Amino acid sequence: MDIIVAAILASFIALAFAIFLVIQVLKEKPGSTTMQEIAASIQQGAMAYLNRQFKTIAVFAILIFFILGLFLPSGEYNNGYMTAVGFLVGAVFSALAGYIGMGMSVRANVRTANAAKKSLAEALKVAFRGGAVTGMSVVSLALLGVSGFYYIFTRMLDIPVDVAPSLLLGFGFGASLISLFARVGGGIFTKAADVGADLVGKIEKGIPEDDPRNPAVIADNVGDNVGDCAGMGADLFETYAVTLIAAMILAASTLMTQVGEKSIEYPLLLGAIAVIASIIGVFFVKLGKKENIMGAMYKGMFVTGTLSAIGFYFATKYVLNDIFIFYAALVGLGLTLLINIVTEYYTSTEYKPVQKIAKSSETGAGTNIITGLAVGLQSTFPVVILICTAIGLSYYFGATSTLQNGIYGIAIAAVAMLSTTGLVIATDSYGPITDNAGGIAEMSNLPESVRKNTDALDAVGNTTKAVTKGYAIGSAALAALVLFQAYGEELMKNTVGKSYDFAIEDHMVLIGLFLGGMLPFLFSSFCMEAVGKAAHKVVEEVRRQFREIPGIMEGKAKPEYDVCVDIVTKSALKEMILPGTMAVITPLLVGFILGPKALGGLLAGVIISGLLLAIQMSNGGGAWDNAKKYIEDGNFGGKGSEAHKAAIVGDTVGDPYKDTAGPALNALIKVINTIALIIAPIIATTSLMN
Repeated sequence: MDIIVAAILASFIALAFAIFLVIQVLKEKPGSTTMQEIAASIQQGAMAYLNRQFKTIAVFAILIFFILGLFLPSGEYNNGYMTAVGFLVGAVFSALAGYIGMGMSVRANVRTANAAKKSLAEALKVAFRGGAVTGMSVVSLALLGVSGFYYIFTRMLDIPVDVAPSLLLGFGFGASLISLFARVGGGIFTKAADVGADLVGKIEKGIPEDDPRNPAVIADNVGDNVGDCAGMGADLFETYAVTLIAAMILAASTLMTQVGEKSIEYPLLLGAIAVIASIIGVFFVKLGKKENIMGAMYKGMFVTGTLSAIGFYFATKYVLNDIFIFYAALVGLGLTLLINIVTEYYTSTEYKPVQKIAKSSETGAGTNIITGLAVGLQSTFPVVILICTAIGLSYYFGATSTLQNGIYGIAIAAVAMLSTTGLVIATDSYGPITDNAGGIAEMSNLPESVRKNTDALDAVGNTTKAVTKGYAIGSAALAALVLFQAYGEELMKNTVGKSYDFAIEDHMVLIGLFLGGMLPFLFSSFCMEAVGKAAHKVVEEVRRQFREIPGIMEGKAKPEYDVCVDIVTKSALKEMILPGTMAVITPLLVGFILGPKALGGLLAGVIISGLLLAIQMSNGGGAWDNAKKYIEDGNFGGKGSEAHKAAIVGDTVGDPYKDTAGPALNALIKVINTIALIIAPIIATTSLMN
């Protein structure tokens, strides 16, 4: 069978499986009238925010569509509008994946809460299948977009196979832009609501998390979905698509004379195989006799990874007939597992890092924050060692293969790593579903046994969310390296007799390197400050309602939930503009003013500092969150103790770390690299200081 047709077919199978899961989840009972009313409020708030967010982004998307169409150079097989159409479809597909995932998440939450009345196993099944809808939607639409456009270009428009991959950049850029705004906007929304709810509700009023008396409780539950479900879905949609495109561009520019189009289409075949393996893996996520929830997740991952590896072996033998390229793919699969294990170690309540932070909370918020910062900083070491090892091994296998191309080996490792995205997103999106389920159980006054089940699921959900962020960041490092190489290839393709080695002693490269190294810090500061501003407004509003609406604390009056939802919605949409615009404008300014070498330095700087900062923020924030959970489980004084209050402060600091700034850095790295690739043919010959 034609590889491209196989990839398109696999994407439709994954989409059909997502529909099957939707039907299965919706068959579950949604519980009492009270539970359904609470769930409806969360659903309305989440979808209203998503609609307003995409209306705002649509303005930018349409503007960029016309800019791409008018200003990109035209060639024999290309015009600007071909890239522009790809950009628009990439943006629409990414938004569609977010809508599907969000729509399922806000319906699965109440069904998970109701299933938790029966057993932990039933609740896990409903929550995980709800999360798998997001996972399968993301990979099916991303694979369909890349393989579908490639099919149209090469089979229907007769564009040469070595030219077609570069035309896919528009699709990748559209996905990247949506990812950036979804991550930043969703992150600001969720953490402003969370911080505002915690600071007044837990610390000042001493009421439990998700208490219906807290005016910010609905906004907090809405935020779980827009940040961790729609945001992560868009993030990995973009990472998956851009990594495939980067590998195809690299093969087109370096391997066509050796093996022809097979090297270009091979990454798509890996994606198709892993999609089918992920579908099978979903059925293996079941709770065993020991009721180890994380163990159930790993069971699904092991099955998916093993089946993918078997499929990759036969695919590699059939397409390239080179065992070393298969080994490079195994490196990617292995890196997925190892990053998951390392991230779990630093963010799970089962291990020392989180327990150290919890212990330090006994002496106050100051020591909690110091220890949390130390844990986050320390967590960069094993992750970077793993990534460096993976780069070295995959490069060696690529260089030793008959293709003799080390960077292609890294590209295949990145593709293999991201090929299991469907199952990885399922483990992530399961998190906000269980978090909401706990909130619904609390607000509906369900029995303590139900809340115990939802709390157990939620604690693991915090870890799986952190694990997915580590996975996204690790894969971004490999993908960005391939994008950087592709950028150099594009420059050389468009200039004659000129090489680009990006030597550090070149002053323009060094200038770009410093600018790129600074950018993630500036970007993160905007994101953190935005959360602080919005949270300040929420705190003031929650205090106002407690002060001015008599009977809230006694449960005799209902808080004005919609006011808090409106505050964080407006703040998120307003504050996401600056960091999002900065990510788009910076590579353009550096490329057109300082030239291609400075832009190359910028890319290198963004990749290195962005990767390290993202790991530190995501793992540190996850550890702070679970340190609070560890205390709430009865350790070091339990709920209401001084240690608990200190841990809440630490968690408040960690919230924008792990759910706003940290994850958004992944999108920042990809947006800047993708824009650099798009403008490379122009700045190769046209820049102010070229």
